[in-house]
Amino acid sequence: MIHRSLFSRCFLPSLRLPSSSSKLGGGCHGDAFRAISSMPEPCRSSPISDGDSCDFDWDSLGFGLMPTDYMYIMKCAINESFERGQISRYGNIELSPSAGVLNYGQGLFEGLKAYRKDDGGVLLFRPHENALRMRAGADRMCMPSPTVEQFVDAVKQTTIANRRWVPPPGKGSLYIRPLLIGTGPILGLAPSPEYTFLVFASPVRNYFKEGSAPLNLYVENEFDRASRGGTGGVKSISNYAPVLKAITRAKSRGFSDVLYLDSVNKRDVEEVSSCNIFIVKGNVISTPATHGTILPGVTRKSIIDIARDRGYEVEERAINVEEVLDAREVFCTGTAVGVAPVGSITCMDRRIEYQTGAETTCQELYSTLVGIQTGTIEDKMGWTVEIC
Repeated sequence: MIHRSLFSRCFLPSLRLPSSSSKLGGGCHGDAFRAISSMPEPCRSSPISDGDSCDFDWDSLGFGLMPTDYMYIMKCAINESFERGQISRYGNIELSPSAGVLNYGQGLFEGLKAYRKDDGGVLLFRPHENALRMRAGADRMCMPSPTVEQFVDAVKQTTIANRRWVPPPGKGSLYIRPLLIGTGPILGLAPSPEYTFLVFASPVRNYFKEGSAPLNLYVENEFDRASRGGTGGVKSISNYAPVLKAITRAKSRGFSDVLYLDSVNKRDVEEVSSCNIFIVKGNVISTPATHGTILPGVTRKSIIDIARDRGYEVEERAINVEEVLDAREVFCTGTAVGVAPVGSITCMDRRIEYQTGAETTCQELYSTLVGIQTGTIEDKMGWTVEIC
């Protein structure tokens, strides 16, 4: 929950998005976005001081939107390239009722995090991977996309501008949400004539209400998350609203989330609503292969590499639901959830419980990942980017 005094400081005026015709100069410059105030000074690589962190009860932090100070915006017309964006005050945006994103769902989003180190510095985790995934998604959705360099630079600028919202070590992280949406007006079914790339951020802690407690999943037999030839393998905004029905129903029955099966045979597991899934049997860790219906998660990719580095055999393949029910351990991975243990899975009327706790493979991989993300374990992979 946002404290009233904190919300008052963070609620800022609306920002109107001008059309491409109102931009200054040629190309797709973002100069038309006038910053309400200048960007803060670059932060110092020193322990947190009163100027570097908000006066906020970080122990009360959950996973909900807490408006921060600044966002990044860059615009582009169709068949052109993004060129330059700008940091502006966080606020509402104005869209035409006929905007492509509102009428046809032409949009993508990403999610990544910034972590506060013990010495006060701030680390980003694998932003280049998110940039590459957005570009792949943009190609699928017929949208122009920022280059990898533009994407990473925008994330860096947004994080630096909102550095006081990066929680202290062990108290959470700054969740960064890049968006690529069709904002130009369109009536017939066609690509939008104009696009906006926007990055905002919010401090967060645990995604699930259970916190770090094991999850209880329900195998969904009625609704599908994705189908062959669809957009399940990219982070399209249109992938998420359709799962709300299944999630709401599952949570009303006391479950944490839903585990989806393939849409053709209803036999192989695919993923949970917002995260990938892994099973553990002995020294073998298995996860469903990404063949177009499963999102290739950045955390998923990282856990696979960490597990192999620690001597585990990792398989990416089709996994029958019966194999999942016979596993020793099950866990989920994702930017929002991190690495979350699964305590039980219910399939029809059958409930299976799994090993959880301190001595599990899940905990071993989680501790290693978090150590790299927060700088307490040496990053031999070259995954982190220190920005301030």
